Amino acid sequence: MGNRENSKHNGKDKEGKSNRSTKEEKRDEQEKQREKEEHKDGRIEATGQITLDENDRHNKIHLITIIGEIEGHDNLSSSSKTTKYEHILPQLAAIEDSKEIDGVLILLNTMGGDVEAGLAIAEMISSLSKPTVSLVLGGSHSIGVPIAVSTDYSYIVPTGTMVIHPVRLTGMVIGVQQTFDYFRQIQNRITGFVCEHCRISKSRIEELMMETGVLTKDVGTILVGQEAVDEGILCEVGGIKNAVSRLHDMIDKRKASPEN
Repeated sequence: MGNRENSKHNGKDKEGKSNRSTKEEKRDEQEKQREKEEHKDGRIEATGQITLDENDRHNKIHLITIIGEIEGHDNLSSSSKTTKYEHILPQLAAIEDSKEIDGVLILLNTMGGDVEAGLAIAEMISSLSKPTVSLVLGGSHSIGVPIAVSTDYSYIVPTGTMVIHPVRLTGMVIGVQQTFDYFRQIQNRITGFVCEHCRISKSRIEELMMETGVLTKDVGTILVGQEAVDEGILCEVGGIKNAVSRLHDMIDKRKASPEN
């Protein structure tokens, strides 16, 4: 009799311990989920970046946003929205080195900015071995154009814009031949990169840059949505659904390749 009571008592203990263990595991899981969400929120707030890894295709996509003005060697005012290239370049290097990241999605809404910094970002993106897709939201103006075309495939939303114009330099410029040669060299680097990574010809992009009847008190061209595709600069009009789906397809195709 005593043995049966002890057995029942032990059974209750085991059941109680089991219930407590399940509750603790559930609490731990909830705590981990909360910490994960806080970490994601912190990364978005600090760098505008996040890893998308909760899809049913089991791919890990790193999202990078290029917003506001692309900041170069000089710090812009604290009231300006900026993308700092010293943050983007190390992250791109880490993505290339990571076995966890399968692809990269670039979201752009930029007015342009520092030419050297923008070209550095574009060169880094274009040299990644991982599949890359860009999506122009709002606008990708000036030096944002090379960044938009630096990916393997590019999209622009129907209302998105791209401003194509010559290189400018604010402030006082000494008007000597060396200055004009320097500007021409920078311009050739930009147009050369753009033409190498999309379907537009050098003569056509230079024609768009020097257009005088579109921008008030300035030279250049504004292309809206489908116009950027028709000119051969971007691949397709679409939104985030299209961009993410295309990137997943590219990742799956890469994973299925015999080389991988």
